[in-house]
Amino acid sequence: MTDILFANEPLIRLAAFAGVLAAMALWELSAPRRQQEIGRGRRWPGNLGVVVVDTLLVRLVFPTAAVGMALVAEEHGWGLFNAYAVPFPLAVILAVVLLDLAIYLQHVLFHAVPLLWRLHRMHHADLEFDVTTGIRFHPIEILLSMVIKFAIVAAIGAPAVGVLIFEVLLNATSMFNHGNVRLPAGIDRWLRLVVVTPEMHRVHHSIVVREANSNFGFNLPWWDRLFGTYRAQPEAGHEGMTIGITQFRDAGELRLDRMLTQPFREAAPDYPLGRRRRSEATKQQPTKM
Repeated sequence: MTDILFANEPLIRLAAFAGVLAAMALWELSAPRRQQEIGRGRRWPGNLGVVVVDTLLVRLVFPTAAVGMALVAEEHGWGLFNAYAVPFPLAVILAVVLLDLAIYLQHVLFHAVPLLWRLHRMHHADLEFDVTTGIRFHPIEILLSMVIKFAIVAAIGAPAVGVLIFEVLLNATSMFNHGNVRLPAGIDRWLRLVVVTPEMHRVHHSIVVREANSNFGFNLPWWDRLFGTYRAQPEAGHEGMTIGITQFRDAGELRLDRMLTQPFREAAPDYPLGRRRRSEATKQQPTKM
């Protein structure tokens, strides 16, 4: 079973990616949430182009995917679930949940550390918010994320099936929660109890720093509520909020070549999470008389 999954892992992930991308694109056309000033023709070539670069680079640098790492860990008895007798269905569910927690913490880390923010800000520098924003990540960030993912998979001894389920879910939910799609308020209110919705995650792409440093989750919404990073709505409303960051506001920055060089241009302002918190703590200190 696992050998079959491993052999077909690229095909499974490609089919899921293409299917969700097409479905979300059609949904955006039929029921858009926000009117976009910059059309797909300006943004999509760069956003889709970076996916191609990411995929080729990962396949070149890493001889195996995260599913392969899970098989290696199983073979050598590495990790929690390989060291202790955990029922297979429970191990699969726990692996998906723990990997999602790891991705949440990684996301916070990439906001908190200025050097990592330089890489991650390319994702936030998109001037609009739609399904392709969810797959717009700098290649170096993708490589670092893979290293972290490999370490977590080996540490917990995640079953290969659980890792594959998580990988497909992460890719699918990232495109879903970045969708420029309209959801009825009642459905969104209940849905965001079990999954990150576009209404919830769109707040994270606000140009307002305190809003961008909230709602870090991709799959499960529980971590934001548990760790105090949840924000229900943007102050300006979803139609009135500005998407992006204060840097790279020119539409020329949407080209693939400009996107790839963004981490090496213009030092980050007081945006990363750690700097913001230190600044707020300083402002709150009483003035000495």
